[in-house]
Amino acid sequence: MNISVLGCGRWGSFLAWYQATVLNNDVVLWGQPGHPTFECLKEEGRNEYVSLPPSIKLTNDLKEAVGGAEVIIISISSQALRSFLPKVVGCGVGGKIFVLCMKGIEEGTGKRLSEVAAECGIPPERTAVWVGPGHIQAFVKGIPNCMLIDSSDAALTKYLADNFKSNLIRFYYGSDLIGTEVGAAAKNVLGIVAGILDGCGYVSLKGPLMARGAFEVASLIKAMGGNFNSAYGLAHLGDYETTLFSEYSNNRRYGELLVKGVRFEKLAEGVMTAKAMQELGKKYSIELPITDAVCDACFNTRAFEEGNGREQVMQIILKLFERQTKTQFYEK
Repeated sequence: MNISVLGCGRWGSFLAWYQATVLNNDVVLWGQPGHPTFECLKEEGRNEYVSLPPSIKLTNDLKEAVGGAEVIIISISSQALRSFLPKVVGCGVGGKIFVLCMKGIEEGTGKRLSEVAAECGIPPERTAVWVGPGHIQAFVKGIPNCMLIDSSDAALTKYLADNFKSNLIRFYYGSDLIGTEVGAAAKNVLGIVAGILDGCGYVSLKGPLMARGAFEVASLIKAMGGNFNSAYGLAHLGDYETTLFSEYSNNRRYGELLVKGVRFEKLAEGVMTAKAMQELGKKYSIELPITDAVCDACFNTRAFEEGNGREQVMQIILKLFERQTKTQFYEK
């Protein structure tokens, strides 16, 4: 199978490595010309996460990467997808399969990434998402995990999952694209809260965070027309260990440093996803107290400027305890 991976950051470089090394596919890896991540791979053949086999072709020519591919895997910042896809479509995408490997919701529109792709000219019946738990640092050591492929077309879902599976990744077939995309994006928001709790020494609250966070996300998924139970599957709850507890989690680390008034320099998708989810909560009249707290902590404090992040952020988190008492599984 001819595979092109568009995006050569942390996850994109791993996906290219997996396709070439584990699945023995022909792989082209595209990166932006002059970008440090691409130049590092080009010069050294490796980054801090993976060493690429010589069989992978590196290119910064988007037309070349798109033209020869049967399956195009996209791994870039979710908020950059809308501006990037028209360039891809301009290279000719007839008959090609697209797999979106980002976890986010578009800020400003509340659109799921498959919706963004459709609006940019990628046929929905040829678009899938690849989500679920797993850290590159574990995968490259041979530690296996389970992941999920989902799309609006059951045949496409089965085709990709069956062809991408290995002893390193066990795939499951998704059947709820709304729940899969929202759940996968929302777990990054919960990861920020987990980091805040770590930074404040409130680790024992991670259990309640998992329970209430999953319910909050499930309620939003249901309101949007998805399956309530999807929040308890691999895309969301199944990804909690790698997001809420792992030292490798960017979103958890973002929250931990926020408490200390230190800026996290890498991508933490949960920040902008929290804003998008907050707007969705208003649109569908769903209470999202944890999401609202994350937005307050990320956008309505001066933790970075004043260096007293712990006090400011914890005031926001502890306000959750002042909310009216309710049953666990209340319905609006």
